[in-house]
Amino acid sequence: MAIDFTLTSEQKDVQRTARDFAQNTLKPIAEKADRHKDAQECFLASKPAYEEAYKLGFATGFLPSKYGGADIDLATFVIAAEEICTADPGFAATLLVNGLALMPIVWFGSEAQAEKWVLPATQDPKCEYLAGYAVSEPGGTANYDHPGPHPAGVSVTAKLDKANGEYVINGTKYWPTNSGGWDLKGANVNMVTVRVDSSKGGAEGGLAGMIVPRGTPGMTFKAPIESVGHRLDQNNWIEFENCRVPVENAFAVGEGDSIISKAFTWSGPIAGIASVGVARAAYEWTLEWAKNYTGGGSVPIIEHQSVGYMLTEIAMNIEAARYMCWKSAHYLDNCGLEGHGGTGAMAKIFAGELMMKTVWKCMQVVGVNSLDLNNPLEKYMREALVFPLYDAGNMGMQRRKLWGVMADKDFNPRAYTDNEAIPFKRSMQGYGTVPSRG
Repeated sequence: MAIDFTLTSEQKDVQRTARDFAQNTLKPIAEKADRHKDAQECFLASKPAYEEAYKLGFATGFLPSKYGGADIDLATFVIAAEEICTADPGFAATLLVNGLALMPIVWFGSEAQAEKWVLPATQDPKCEYLAGYAVSEPGGTANYDHPGPHPAGVSVTAKLDKANGEYVINGTKYWPTNSGGWDLKGANVNMVTVRVDSSKGGAEGGLAGMIVPRGTPGMTFKAPIESVGHRLDQNNWIEFENCRVPVENAFAVGEGDSIISKAFTWSGPIAGIASVGVARAAYEWTLEWAKNYTGGGSVPIIEHQSVGYMLTEIAMNIEAARYMCWKSAHYLDNCGLEGHGGTGAMAKIFAGELMMKTVWKCMQVVGVNSLDLNNPLEKYMREALVFPLYDAGNMGMQRRKLWGVMADKDFNPRAYTDNEAIPFKRSMQGYGTVPSRG
């Protein structure tokens, strides 16, 4: 079969719809929302755009059709995500986190749990349904698979009260997206990773997923975190104090580590393409600037070799990163999201770090005018700074996940090239969680 990057007619339709939404609906809203000083006001200002995105299927289309989704494959979702991220990647993160929160219930939950908690996400008449993915904590979650007992790794605990058939949750989550909802009283549902056995490590059966619906007593939301970039993305500080959840809301008990690993594998190429979208927007604006700005000379600066060469490098970087993300999404679609941390981590790391440098190159072409708040490059740079750090940070989790896959005795270094699935083993986890000092 020939290698072919031609989009199908369906993918072209999705791309066209996403591009129209991004440029005509989201962009005007995002430009104003980003300027709010208060983080929650930034998020709330994006609600009209979210409602339109929901109607178009971008908020839940990746869910299975039997739960009301559109069965959008990862490759197609990546194509749509690039377009949306040219307007605002923080808004796109809101959509992405719906998937991070709900897809684990599809993968690891029971049929009854999926019908109860996933199906309503696609049937909201108000078009404002939000799902929160509450994994991150104040002490960090990069070592979620640490072999040691509590408090190493995930520190939020859920103790089983057998007499009442409930789990009692205590602890703090820090940085989760969407969790506070539009009114800071909670998303429609939060998927929370918890420690159900304090004596066991993360990869030794100590973790689980917990479905916590809006209005559950004992779950308190503080003011969202003020962030330098992705300001339309709500990042929460959550306190759990004797928060009681029915036993039937727990899933993947003893396998909560797999929730984190697989979810961040699924999101890898999406986070990667988000950086491509931002860099593309920066490049297109810079190219137009270079064709018109003379810098006090007699011709536009694009006529200068140094600028021309810089622009060619910028264009090449964007193309390389895009194809890396496309390849990763295609691979994961065909291999059932196996090899947790392998190709997803590659796309997320490579694209995010390269695109951050690429936006900086755009600023170098424009010069001091790139610092003018009336020009968009300063926002693109703020957004680009986020990519290597969020969504399982490149240094904190993504490189370590990839390391664990590569260290496995059965790892085939040609698997990615040959499009062969890399079977996931829990033994691939834990690398670097207990550093050796010789």
